[in-house]
Amino acid sequence: MANPGGTFTLGGDLPVTRMGYGTMQLTGPGVWGPPRDHDTAVAVLREAVERGVTHLDTSNYFGPHTVNTLIKEALRPYPESLVIVTKVGARRSADKGWPAALSAEDLTRAVHDDLRNLGVDALGGFSPPQSGLLDDCAARAGATPMQVAPAWLPRRSPSMLLIPGTSSPEHLRENLAAADLELPGDVLADLDRIGTA
Repeated sequence: MANPGGTFTLGGDLPVTRMGYGTMQLTGPGVWGPPRDHDTAVAVLREAVERGVTHLDTSNYFGPHTVNTLIKEALRPYPESLVIVTKVGARRSADKGWPAALSAEDLTRAVHDDLRNLGVDALGGFSPPQSGLLDDCAARAGATPMQVAPAWLPRRSPSMLLIPGTSSPEHLRENLAAADLELPGDVLADLDRIGTA
């Protein structure tokens, strides 16, 4: 699978696969601490890139710091085609909360933490919305909701990128298979109605 879901060009000159990989699930429970199985987390990251994924979604507050250091360990030196997307604007507190981090100092610190923990010089980002009303359509399509959503969403907008995440190699394969899922016309019509509700 060379280009899961096809490609989209960010900013006019940065091609990425429309099916990316969301890394949040690589942490421990509650998006806190190290993964249950470090070697599997590293293997999932490597397999995603080996299977053609060219954009990863991450944040330094996943863990905190856990996912970015896993990405760096698993993939650096980064393939030239890989785009790492991150987020700032929150932080993790000692009680595992997610308080806002919106002051200039907080945002500057977050960007510098991302740069250091990923071992990169620049950052970029995008995070699409997700619908949770897909169970019936998924059953009729003979797929899971997490397969139907990435098969349908790119039809809604040519600029939509996808970042399904998992900590499981099996779920990674299931997610990437959605790039080739052909949805029946009645399912597409129902999904379009959900999307405009």
